[in-house]
Amino acid sequence: MKIGVPKEIKNNEHRVGLIPSSVSLLTQSNHIVFVEENAGADIGFSNEDYLNAGAQILRTAEEVFNSSELIIKVKEPMQDELKYLNSGHTLFTYLHLAGDKQQAAQLTKTGVRGIAYETVTSADGSLPLLAPMSAIAGQLSLVVGSYHLLKPNKGIGTLIGSFGDVEPRVVTVIGAGVAGTEAIEKAIAANAHVKIIDLSSEKLLALKSIYGSHNIEYIESTEASIAKALSVSDLVIGAVYVVGKEAPKVVTEAMLDRMTPGSVLVDISIDQGGCFETSQPTNHDEPTYVKKGVVHYCVTNMPGAVPLTATHALNKATLPFILDLANKGIDRALKEDEHLLNGLNIQDGIVMHPSVKEALSS
Repeated sequence: MKIGVPKEIKNNEHRVGLIPSSVSLLTQSNHIVFVEENAGADIGFSNEDYLNAGAQILRTAEEVFNSSELIIKVKEPMQDELKYLNSGHTLFTYLHLAGDKQQAAQLTKTGVRGIAYETVTSADGSLPLLAPMSAIAGQLSLVVGSYHLLKPNKGIGTLIGSFGDVEPRVVTVIGAGVAGTEAIEKAIAANAHVKIIDLSSEKLLALKSIYGSHNIEYIESTEASIAKALSVSDLVIGAVYVVGKEAPKVVTEAMLDRMTPGSVLVDISIDQGGCFETSQPTNHDEPTYVKKGVVHYCVTNMPGAVPLTATHALNKATLPFILDLANKGIDRALKEDEHLLNGLNIQDGIVMHPSVKEALSS
């Protein structure tokens, strides 16, 4: 199979779809891999590394797309890449179609077959290709949240944690999935007072059995309970995810009126449209804005801040599926693996995934 790896062009996106060791496994199986010049250079993977792995280096993204059947990316295609896609391509990447309906419509119109990392499933119902990036985003959420609480960054001017007799600062995490749990662990490690909010009482009980009750509250999610938590929080991390759908808006604009000026909201769910009503996508160049006195961090590719770590983690998760797609052919691989088939979002100009279809038609 002819496999293409274009250089990512999203703002400050330095991850790459395949690392040289992954390319080597593919070329050893007699597949042809085309890598755009300097696609991995920003994280230390040189053109020579890819050549030594058996890849062919092409000068432009256009050449990579024109030469390939299977396109391996990290992020959804940008506007400048749409013109290269057609029904002869299978695109394997994060798509997050529900987060941008206009982009979704344009991508669908190209006729490309799009298999989205974020809706591929596993036997236990988890999302194995979303999980590693969610974990990284969860860990980063406390880092960036803490940074933007600093006064020079328009924050209230406090450190997360407790110092001697000083009361610990309050971190609220809404959504206790993979990303939320990572954020919770980081907040606990920082000696914060942590409020965990989730719809599932069973999940809250399970977390309580792990983390105990010292400086931790377990709160069932309601509009009232969220508003109350926000009123005393320094940092609020939104980590709400519904497979294939736009994230529900669990924090309303009105709730911000009760928050302390200079407190910080970090929206991990922004790829899926955001879980705060006041969220607007930002990038690593201009990661924040202030609304009603509250700092909003809504970067749509948070793991891109640690591209080397993220690329290795992503390749470890995606490579078995990529090998299946290449070795068996796209149609057979999808037919024989229901979990990979759950990743199929669009094909021949039609939205295939039921949840994505519902989200885009609403």
